[in-house]
Amino acid sequence: MPTPSPHAGSAAPQRFPVVVVGAGPAGLTVGNILRAAGVDCLVLETETREFIERRPRAGVIEEWAVGGLERRGLARTLLRRAQTHTECEFRFAGEGYRLAYTELTGRHHFFYPQQFLVTDLVREYADVRGGEIRFGVREVRLHGTESDRPSVSYVCPESGERHLVEADFVAGCDGARGVTRASLPAGRARIARHDYGVGWLALLAEAPPSSDCVVFGMHPRGFAGHMARGPEVTRYYLQCPPGDDPENWPHERVWAELRARLDAKGAPPLREGRLIEKRVLDMHGYVVEPMTFGRLFLAGDAAHLTAPIAAKGLNLALHDAFLLGDGLVASLTQGDDSALSGYSAACLARVWDYQEFSQWLAEVYHGTASGDAFRAGAALARLRRLFSSPVAAAEFAERYLGVRTTG
Repeated sequence: MPTPSPHAGSAAPQRFPVVVVGAGPAGLTVGNILRAAGVDCLVLETETREFIERRPRAGVIEEWAVGGLERRGLARTLLRRAQTHTECEFRFAGEGYRLAYTELTGRHHFFYPQQFLVTDLVREYADVRGGEIRFGVREVRLHGTESDRPSVSYVCPESGERHLVEADFVAGCDGARGVTRASLPAGRARIARHDYGVGWLALLAEAPPSSDCVVFGMHPRGFAGHMARGPEVTRYYLQCPPGDDPENWPHERVWAELRARLDAKGAPPLREGRLIEKRVLDMHGYVVEPMTFGRLFLAGDAAHLTAPIAAKGLNLALHDAFLLGDGLVASLTQGDDSALSGYSAACLARVWDYQEFSQWLAEVYHGTASGDAFRAGAALARLRRLFSSPVAAAEFAERYLGVRTTG
């Protein structure tokens, strides 16, 4: 069906060199890079500022990504407030095994909740660097993205009037369910999908962490995960059937399963507390190829979704944003389009590396509970190799931290 005319019932067009659709980490990072170079842009976001600054998301950030933020003046608060993680623990067959990945690589993870990063990026973009942003917009539509004069229209939440914005480039950073991915030209995009066949019950507990590091539990009843989210809040995960109803998991059942699946010799008892969040995440991923369509450039979850198995999604979004922001600046200020021409290939090299690692790690997490004796045996063999082979341990640490990646 043809896209409705952007001019019907719209106010006089505005013009910005770049329109960014979506105010998540990718879109706001692109916007900040542009503003730092003196390039005007407009960010459009369907939610309110209050909502995106409070929306809970993961927050594991790899060291190279924090370095990229720091070089762009976007990590001051993060470096002051973030926790650093240097090791993790695997629990299986009734035993606990620590993997000190910082000792193996000299690198570490930062933990900084994504909503905190979004708050920092919004403040820097809108309040410090004077970037234009519209919150709460409705019915966003893309027009002519394969022409030299793309445009984006949206309905203003206050007036109900449709506004048209002309641009040189459009950055699609509005996530898996956003309009930019839905607007891709028919037959031009190849979307590769993978369904892991499991769900994770994501839990937030009003309880202090029960360990000083991230814990992964591999158990015949299913995977379980423990991640600190602050001194009084802990994130837990429980493997469950895909599409399961969170209401099937009352307080008593949740804690009984966590105790069973995270049990290990010598491990301290779990610190239990009120569950303040319960939602089921179906483990799946996809990759859109290419990530560029005329003057439309996809970034973050609009281009690729990685299941939270290896905590790679935020890092991929930042990688995209660094490359796209720098490429747009080079094109608009120097007339150099080489980085934009290579944008999709450069992003996808890292995307596929991270997708493959997530798939490998999914078998480690879920194989024991698969009901398949072969998969269960292979999963245990992988786990034992991590703690019997220094080469295997170093290989895991580098990939877990994103140290040895292409792109």
